[in-house]
Amino acid sequence: MTAAGRPRLRLRLRPGVAVTRLRDGLHLRGRDGSVTLEGSRALPALWELLSERLGQGPEDITGEEGAESEAGEAGEAGEAREAREAGYIDPAIGRAPLDPADPRVEAALAALTAQLHAHDLLTEYPAAAAEPPAWLGACVHRPARAAAALAAARPVVAAADPGGPLATALIGVLGRAGTAPRVYRDTGLPSDHVVAVAGTPPVAVAVVRTDDGGFVTAPAEPERARTDAESIAVRLRPATATATATATGSGSGSADGGSVPVPGGATAGAPSDLTALTALLAGAAAQRLLCSAAGLPDPAGREEDPQLLPDRPAVLVAVARPPHASYRPWVTGPADPAGPSPAPVGNLAEALRRIGALADPYLGVLDAPRPGDLPQLPAALAVCGSVAGPLVAGAPRTDLARLSAACRAAELHLGEGLPGPVAVGAGPGHALGRALRRAALAAAGSSGRPGHVLGEEEWREHPQARHWWTVLTRHLELPMEMTVRRFTAERAYLAVVRDPAGRAGTAGVAARAVEATAADAAALAALGAVTRAMAAGHGPAGAVHAAFSGAEAPLAVAGVEPAAWTDEGWTDRWLAGITRREPELCAALARLTGVHPEPWRPGGADPAGSGAAGSAGPVLAALRACGFTVLAGWGGAR
Repeated sequence: MTAAGRPRLRLRLRPGVAVTRLRDGLHLRGRDGSVTLEGSRALPALWELLSERLGQGPEDITGEEGAESEAGEAGEAGEAREAREAGYIDPAIGRAPLDPADPRVEAALAALTAQLHAHDLLTEYPAAAAEPPAWLGACVHRPARAAAALAAARPVVAAADPGGPLATALIGVLGRAGTAPRVYRDTGLPSDHVVAVAGTPPVAVAVVRTDDGGFVTAPAEPERARTDAESIAVRLRPATATATATATGSGSGSADGGSVPVPGGATAGAPSDLTALTALLAGAAAQRLLCSAAGLPDPAGREEDPQLLPDRPAVLVAVARPPHASYRPWVTGPADPAGPSPAPVGNLAEALRRIGALADPYLGVLDAPRPGDLPQLPAALAVCGSVAGPLVAGAPRTDLARLSAACRAAELHLGEGLPGPVAVGAGPGHALGRALRRAALAAAGSSGRPGHVLGEEEWREHPQARHWWTVLTRHLELPMEMTVRRFTAERAYLAVVRDPAGRAGTAGVAARAVEATAADAAALAALGAVTRAMAAGHGPAGAVHAAFSGAEAPLAVAGVEPAAWTDEGWTDRWLAGITRREPELCAALARLTGVHPEPWRPGGADPAGSGAAGSAGPVLAALRACGFTVLAGWGGAR
């Protein structure tokens, strides 16, 4: 369409925007933002002229409380003089001139309009068309386009029983929104499922209500919405939800360590609770459907909610007793080979955010690692449930312990369904570092003692090695022995901490570490022995221990610049040094072990052999959806 053929648009102030006059400016506040414009007492008069253009009369402006009395006549005279000198005020009437022929006035109006645009306080309407509903103008830039999309949406509601409470409520909400739906009976749907479809191409949401809860899926293709609803219903069943362990190794846990209400549980809501629950679910389903059909932002607000992932679906989960509803991340859907690869994890904070999605108390596939009531000194501990029982991970800091615990719990889960060893990392480099260290430890165990033993002076003077060795042998008073060896022909070192009172062989090993320097290996082996002892003394009985390794260091220091005056006695500086040495170490370990694993991708070679849709399938899909990397099946002992 040529410029001459385009429809003329008129700018309007968003419905609901309030304007307050200040002593030397204006304050405008709307649904999602506000702006204060100051610097000239002529601004209120200028606003009187602009408001006529924007469809808001001068009577809609409110005065600042106490401004008139405080300013007095002298203030008003000064304001009029300033405005007259600026060319904004007619000296005869003291008001904005009706004819903005003065180029200074027009320039000021354009600058004020640009500020309103920049703060999203304006909308555009076709000049000759009827105005769309005010609620559209309040939330979208071009409400006429959204109104046209809604008029063409023509929703369809499908249910096994169209006369049921949930279907009836959804039909009523869509009708009151001006988009009365067509209704048909679908005997293929479960009795508590309702699916609504609208728009071109069609988009759908599924809504489910049980006696004590329910959920609304994210807008998606109709078949995907149905598939998601079936998977979410299974995920929310009590047997599934209560399978995750809390910090004590039993029960279902919330993000703050307490219990969470789970839809599908045994406690039924009262009739009033169910009525409110039905209305909430129907309203949320209609809102998500119509927003998607009209091209409006999804109500989930992924960018603002730290629990949600920006590029992943969000499910509204509701509970009747106590009344509660929140959007939860949904990362367990089937992996799409044609879908875009998730953005890689850039730092530790982002990795922990994605771990939060993997361990969501309602829809997650893992148990959330938490410090619980475990001690955080002299080292940090985090505990979570796993397929092998309670798992306790240790690290120099709690956030790093949570990362190690989540990755190890995922490895144990996948290890039951995938052949050979499995390494899980927050990204390709993290997973590779974990895999190569594990392969090097396996190679050292199978080939006997690699290289020659280094003297204690080779590592004892390093501040981190000295610190953790002192904590282990003096603070914890454990009579341990340290042996550090260099791998033959490679710049890589193996440190082993043994209990001389333990049984011979691997049974007496308290911790092992493979790193790029003798001091790094000694420090991490000593740290591993410290956290193992802490876990044995304070963790759940029979807990699996996960040790911290240098593979986590790059995530820990990403985007963090250690202070110039620190040395490797400070954890951040030490981890930064390990990060610098990591590429060379990985290259050396790859040569030493011959391991070059490829990440698992949907649609490629199936590491499970009999299909990844088995017990490992949901975890594999969820890990990939969160940007994590899975390396499996490179041979050797698990």
